[in-house]
Amino acid sequence: MQHNQRIIGIDIGGTKTHIGLVQDGKIILEKKIPTSSHASQEQILEETAQGIKHLIDSDTLGIGIGVPGLVDEKRGVVCSVQNIPSWKEVPLKQYLEDYFGRPVYVTNDANSFVLGEKLYGKGKEFRNIVGVTLGTGFGSGIIANNKLYSGTLSSAGEFGGIPYLDKTIEDYCSGKMFENGFGMNGGMVRELAEKGHTDALEIFEQFGHHLGSALKIILYALSPEAIFLGGSISKSFPFFEKAMRNSLATFPFKTVLDRTVIEPSAIDKAAVLGAAALFQMKNKAKTSFNKASV
Repeated sequence: MQHNQRIIGIDIGGTKTHIGLVQDGKIILEKKIPTSSHASQEQILEETAQGIKHLIDSDTLGIGIGVPGLVDEKRGVVCSVQNIPSWKEVPLKQYLEDYFGRPVYVTNDANSFVLGEKLYGKGKEFRNIVGVTLGTGFGSGIIANNKLYSGTLSSAGEFGGIPYLDKTIEDYCSGKMFENGFGMNGGMVRELAEKGHTDALEIFEQFGHHLGSALKIILYALSPEAIFLGGSISKSFPFFEKAMRNSLATFPFKTVLDRTVIEPSAIDKAAVLGAAALFQMKNKAKTSFNKASV
Protein backbone atom coordinates (compact mmCIF):
# COMPACT_ATOMS: atom_id res chain seq x y z
CA MET A 1 0.00 0.00 0.00
CA GLN A 2 1.42 3.37 -0.98
CA HIS A 3 1.94 5.82 1.87
CA ASN A 4 -0.63 8.36 0.66
CA GLN A 5 -3.40 5.78 0.36
CA ARG A 6 -6.05 5.67 3.04
CA ILE A 7 -8.69 3.32 4.44
CA ILE A 8 -12.01 4.03 6.13
CA GLY A 9 -12.39 1.97 9.33
CA ILE A 10 -15.83 1.76 10.95
CA ASP A 11 -16.95 0.41 14.32
CA ILE A 12 -20.75 0.11 14.34
CA GLY A 13 -22.25 -0.15 17.82
CA GLY A 14 -25.74 -0.29 19.26
CA THR A 15 -25.58 3.34 20.43
CA LYS A 16 -22.89 4.99 18.29
CA THR A 17 -20.95 4.47 15.09
CA HIS A 18 -17.29 5.49 15.05
CA ILE A 19 -15.78 6.22 11.61
CA GLY A 20 -12.08 6.89 11.05
CA LEU A 21 -9.89 7.73 8.08
CA VAL A 22 -6.76 5.64 8.61
CA GLN A 23 -3.36 6.20 7.06
CA ASP A 24 -0.15 4.35 7.99
CA GLY A 25 -1.86 2.79 11.02
CA LYS A 26 -3.06 6.12 12.42
CA ILE A 27 -6.50 7.73 12.50
CA ILE A 28 -6.02 11.08 10.78
CA LEU A 29 -9.69 12.14 10.75
CA GLU A 30 -12.67 10.73 12.60
CA LYS A 31 -16.38 11.18 13.15
CA LYS A 32 -18.83 9.70 15.64
CA ILE A 33 -22.52 9.52 14.82
CA PRO A 34 -25.42 8.17 16.89
CA THR A 35 -26.67 4.77 15.75
CA SER A 36 -30.44 4.99 15.25
CA SER A 37 -30.72 1.50 16.71
CA HIS A 38 -34.51 1.26 16.50
CA ALA A 39 -34.83 2.79 13.03
CA SER A 40 -35.34 0.91 9.77
CA GLN A 41 -32.55 -0.94 8.04
CA GLU A 42 -32.56 1.62 5.21
CA GLN A 43 -32.32 4.63 7.52
CA ILE A 44 -29.30 3.22 9.39
CA LEU A 45 -27.57 2.36 6.10
CA GLU A 46 -28.15 5.89 4.78
CA GLU A 47 -26.92 7.51 8.01
CA THR A 48 -23.78 5.35 7.91
CA ALA A 49 -23.13 6.35 4.28
CA GLN A 50 -23.59 10.03 5.14
CA GLY A 51 -21.06 9.69 7.96
CA ILE A 52 -18.54 8.12 5.57
CA LYS A 53 -19.06 10.93 3.05
CA HIS A 54 -17.59 13.40 5.56
CA LEU A 55 -14.24 11.56 5.59
CA ILE A 56 -13.75 9.67 2.32
CA ASP A 57 -11.46 11.24 -0.29
CA SER A 58 -9.84 10.39 -3.63
CA ASP A 59 -6.91 8.60 -1.90
CA THR A 60 -9.24 6.24 0.00
CA LEU A 61 -8.70 2.63 -1.11
CA GLY A 62 -11.76 1.14 0.54
CA ILE A 63 -13.73 0.46 3.69
CA GLY A 64 -13.45 -2.05 6.58
CA ILE A 65 -16.28 -2.50 9.08
CA GLY A 66 -16.81 -4.26 12.41
CA VAL A 67 -20.34 -4.94 13.67
CA PRO A 68 -21.51 -6.56 16.94
CA GLY A 69 -23.25 -9.56 15.42
CA LEU A 70 -23.18 -12.43 12.94
CA VAL A 71 -21.63 -11.70 9.53
CA ASP A 72 -21.42 -13.70 6.31
CA GLU A 73 -17.95 -12.37 5.51
CA LYS A 74 -17.80 -13.78 1.99
CA ARG A 75 -20.92 -11.90 0.89
CA GLY A 76 -20.54 -9.03 3.36
CA VAL A 77 -24.05 -9.64 4.66
CA VAL A 78 -24.85 -8.78 8.29
CA CYS A 79 -27.17 -11.53 9.54
CA SER A 80 -28.06 -10.01 12.90
CA VAL A 81 -26.76 -7.25 15.16
CA GLN A 82 -26.93 -6.96 18.92
CA ASN A 83 -29.17 -4.03 19.91
CA ILE A 84 -30.20 -3.16 16.31
CA PRO A 85 -33.44 -5.15 15.81
CA SER A 86 -34.06 -4.14 12.17
CA TRP A 87 -30.70 -5.46 10.94
CA LYS A 88 -31.50 -8.95 9.64
CA GLU A 89 -29.81 -10.05 6.39
CA VAL A 90 -28.38 -6.60 5.62
CA PRO A 91 -26.29 -6.45 2.39
CA LEU A 92 -23.88 -3.94 3.93
CA LYS A 93 -20.96 -4.69 1.59
CA GLN A 94 -23.06 -4.39 -1.59
CA TYR A 95 -24.82 -1.24 -0.40
CA LEU A 96 -21.62 0.65 0.39
CA GLU A 97 -19.74 -0.65 -2.65
CA ASP A 98 -22.56 0.60 -4.87
CA TYR A 99 -22.63 3.91 -2.97
CA PHE A 100 -18.88 4.66 -3.02
CA GLY A 101 -17.47 2.50 -5.80
CA ARG A 102 -14.77 1.03 -3.56
CA PRO A 103 -14.26 -2.46 -2.06
CA VAL A 104 -15.80 -3.09 1.38
CA TYR A 105 -15.11 -5.87 3.91
CA VAL A 106 -17.18 -6.66 7.00
CA THR A 107 -16.59 -8.78 10.11
CA ASN A 108 -17.60 -9.11 13.75
CA ASP A 109 -16.45 -6.24 16.00
CA ALA A 110 -14.40 -8.52 18.26
CA ASN A 111 -12.53 -9.71 15.16
CA SER A 112 -11.83 -6.07 14.32
CA PHE A 113 -10.44 -5.51 17.80
CA VAL A 114 -8.03 -8.46 17.66
CA LEU A 115 -6.89 -7.46 14.15
CA GLY A 116 -6.11 -3.97 15.42
CA GLU A 117 -4.11 -5.47 18.27
CA LYS A 118 -2.26 -7.81 15.90
CA LEU A 119 -1.32 -5.21 13.29
CA TYR A 120 -0.85 -2.11 15.41
CA GLY A 121 -0.46 -3.20 19.04
CA LYS A 122 1.33 -5.56 21.40
CA GLY A 123 0.00 -8.53 19.44
CA LYS A 124 2.58 -8.01 16.68
CA GLU A 125 5.11 -10.32 18.31
CA PHE A 126 2.75 -13.30 18.75
CA ARG A 127 1.42 -15.84 16.25
CA ASN A 128 -1.58 -16.89 18.36
CA ILE A 129 -3.62 -14.33 20.29
CA VAL A 130 -7.15 -13.77 21.55
CA GLY A 131 -8.71 -10.34 21.89
CA VAL A 132 -11.52 -10.10 24.45
CA THR A 133 -13.89 -7.13 24.40
CA LEU A 134 -15.48 -6.26 27.74
CA GLY A 135 -18.32 -3.84 27.16
CA THR A 136 -22.06 -4.15 26.64
CA GLY A 137 -21.32 -7.80 25.88
CA PHE A 138 -18.40 -10.24 26.02
CA GLY A 139 -16.79 -10.79 22.62
CA SER A 140 -13.67 -12.61 21.47
CA GLY A 141 -11.58 -12.49 18.30
CA ILE A 142 -9.01 -15.16 17.45
CA ILE A 143 -5.71 -14.93 15.57
CA ALA A 144 -4.30 -18.42 14.86
CA ASN A 145 -0.92 -18.76 13.12
CA ASN A 146 -1.00 -15.05 12.24
CA LYS A 147 -4.41 -15.32 10.53
CA LEU A 148 -7.87 -14.28 11.64
CA TYR A 149 -10.03 -17.30 12.44
CA SER A 150 -13.68 -16.30 12.11
CA GLY A 151 -15.60 -19.56 11.90
CA THR A 152 -19.11 -19.79 10.46
CA LEU A 153 -20.77 -16.35 10.17
CA SER A 154 -17.78 -14.87 12.07
CA SER A 155 -19.11 -16.50 15.24
CA ALA A 156 -15.89 -18.25 16.40
CA GLY A 157 -14.92 -17.28 19.91
CA GLU A 158 -18.42 -16.58 21.22
CA PHE A 159 -17.39 -17.65 24.70
CA GLY A 160 -19.90 -15.21 26.18
CA GLY A 161 -22.72 -17.61 25.34
CA ILE A 162 -21.27 -20.51 27.32
CA PRO A 163 -23.45 -21.48 30.32
CA TYR A 164 -21.92 -20.28 33.58
CA LEU A 165 -23.42 -20.53 37.08
CA ASP A 166 -27.14 -19.77 36.63
CA LYS A 167 -26.75 -17.79 33.37
CA THR A 168 -23.88 -17.31 30.87
CA ILE A 169 -20.31 -16.00 30.82
CA GLU A 170 -21.59 -12.73 29.31
CA ASP A 171 -23.99 -12.16 32.20
CA TYR A 172 -21.07 -12.20 34.64
CA CYS A 173 -18.20 -10.81 32.52
CA SER A 174 -19.63 -7.74 30.78
CA GLY A 175 -21.62 -4.60 31.50
CA LYS A 176 -24.60 -6.87 32.16
CA MET A 177 -23.16 -7.84 35.54
CA PHE A 178 -23.03 -4.21 36.71
CA GLU A 179 -26.42 -3.25 35.33
CA ASN A 180 -28.44 -6.37 36.15
CA GLY A 181 -26.76 -7.08 39.47
CA PHE A 182 -26.20 -3.58 40.83
CA GLY A 183 -28.23 -1.12 38.73
CA MET A 184 -25.16 0.79 37.53
CA ASN A 185 -23.02 0.80 34.39
CA GLY A 186 -19.30 0.00 34.47
CA GLY A 187 -18.31 3.67 34.27
CA MET A 188 -20.35 4.55 37.35
CA VAL A 189 -18.81 1.70 39.33
CA ARG A 190 -15.35 2.81 38.23
CA GLU A 191 -15.95 6.39 39.40
CA LEU A 192 -16.97 5.10 42.83
CA ALA A 193 -13.99 2.73 42.96
CA GLU A 194 -11.64 5.62 42.18
CA LYS A 195 -13.05 7.39 45.25
CA GLY A 196 -12.38 4.31 47.35
CA HIS A 197 -15.99 3.19 47.84
CA THR A 198 -15.86 -0.26 49.43
CA ASP A 199 -18.97 -1.57 47.62
CA ALA A 200 -17.59 -0.59 44.21
CA LEU A 201 -14.23 -2.22 44.96
CA GLU A 202 -16.10 -5.37 46.01
CA ILE A 203 -18.11 -5.36 42.75
CA PHE A 204 -14.89 -5.24 40.72
CA GLU A 205 -13.48 -8.05 42.84
CA GLN A 206 -16.49 -10.19 41.92
CA PHE A 207 -16.10 -9.21 38.26
CA GLY A 208 -12.42 -10.15 38.30
CA HIS A 209 -13.19 -13.55 39.79
CA HIS A 210 -15.76 -14.31 37.07
CA LEU A 211 -13.50 -12.98 34.31
CA GLY A 212 -10.71 -15.27 35.51
CA SER A 213 -13.10 -18.21 35.12
CA ALA A 214 -13.91 -17.11 31.56
CA LEU A 215 -10.25 -16.73 30.64
CA LYS A 216 -9.54 -20.24 31.93
CA ILE A 217 -12.06 -21.55 29.40
CA ILE A 218 -10.19 -19.69 26.65
CA LEU A 219 -6.90 -21.18 27.89
CA TYR A 220 -8.37 -24.68 27.86
CA ALA A 221 -9.87 -24.25 24.37
CA LEU A 222 -7.18 -22.28 22.52
CA SER A 223 -4.05 -21.93 24.69
CA PRO A 224 -2.99 -18.68 22.98
CA GLU A 225 0.34 -16.97 23.61
CA ALA A 226 -1.45 -13.80 24.68
CA ILE A 227 -4.90 -12.52 25.61
CA PHE A 228 -5.55 -8.79 25.26
CA LEU A 229 -8.52 -7.12 26.95
CA GLY A 230 -10.37 -4.27 25.27
CA GLY A 231 -13.73 -2.52 25.55
CA SER A 232 -14.84 0.10 28.05
CA ILE A 233 -14.55 -2.14 31.13
CA SER A 234 -10.90 -2.94 30.39
CA LYS A 235 -10.09 0.64 31.46
CA SER A 236 -10.92 -0.46 35.02
CA PHE A 237 -8.26 -3.22 34.89
CA PRO A 238 -6.38 -2.04 38.03
CA PHE A 239 -9.55 -2.60 40.08
CA PHE A 240 -10.16 -6.21 38.99
CA GLU A 241 -6.68 -7.47 38.02
CA LYS A 242 -5.80 -9.02 41.39
CA ALA A 243 -9.07 -10.97 41.66
CA MET A 244 -8.77 -12.04 38.01
CA ARG A 245 -5.24 -13.39 38.54
CA ASN A 246 -6.24 -15.13 41.79
CA SER A 247 -9.01 -16.87 39.87
CA LEU A 248 -6.62 -17.77 37.03
CA ALA A 249 -4.17 -19.24 39.56
CA THR A 250 -6.41 -22.32 39.86
CA PHE A 251 -5.71 -23.19 36.20
CA PRO A 252 -4.00 -26.61 36.44
CA PHE A 253 -1.33 -26.11 33.74
CA LYS A 254 0.81 -23.62 35.64
CA THR A 255 3.63 -23.58 33.08
CA VAL A 256 1.15 -22.65 30.33
CA LEU A 257 -0.37 -19.89 32.48
CA ASP A 258 3.10 -18.52 33.31
CA ARG A 259 3.89 -18.23 29.59
CA THR A 260 0.60 -16.57 28.63
CA VAL A 261 0.53 -12.76 28.47
CA ILE A 262 -2.79 -11.43 29.82
CA GLU A 263 -3.14 -7.66 29.89
CA PRO A 264 -5.26 -4.74 28.67
CA SER A 265 -4.77 -3.37 25.18
CA ALA A 266 -2.69 -0.21 24.95
CA ILE A 267 -4.26 0.84 21.64
CA ASP A 268 -6.65 3.75 21.59
CA LYS A 269 -9.61 3.22 19.23
CA ALA A 270 -8.52 -0.32 18.40
CA ALA A 271 -11.87 -1.28 16.82
CA VAL A 272 -11.62 1.43 14.14
CA LEU A 273 -7.96 0.65 13.44
CA GLY A 274 -8.85 -3.04 13.36
CA ALA A 275 -11.60 -2.45 10.80
CA ALA A 276 -9.01 -0.72 8.61
CA ALA A 277 -6.65 -3.65 9.24
CA LEU A 278 -9.41 -6.02 8.05
CA PHE A 279 -9.56 -4.17 4.73
CA GLN A 280 -5.76 -4.19 4.47
CA MET A 281 -5.61 -7.96 5.11
CA LYS A 282 -8.51 -8.93 2.82
CA ASN A 283 -7.52 -6.60 -0.01
CA LYS A 284 -3.92 -7.80 0.08
CA ALA A 285 -5.05 -11.43 -0.03
CA LYS A 286 -7.42 -10.72 -2.94
CA THR A 287 -4.69 -8.87 -4.87
CA SER A 288 -2.25 -11.75 -4.32
CA PHE A 289 -4.86 -14.27 -5.47
CA ASN A 290 -5.66 -12.30 -8.60
CA LYS A 291 -1.97 -12.00 -9.50
CA ALA A 292 -1.54 -15.74 -9.00
CA SER A 293 -4.52 -16.42 -11.27
CA VAL A 294 -3.16 -14.43 -14.22
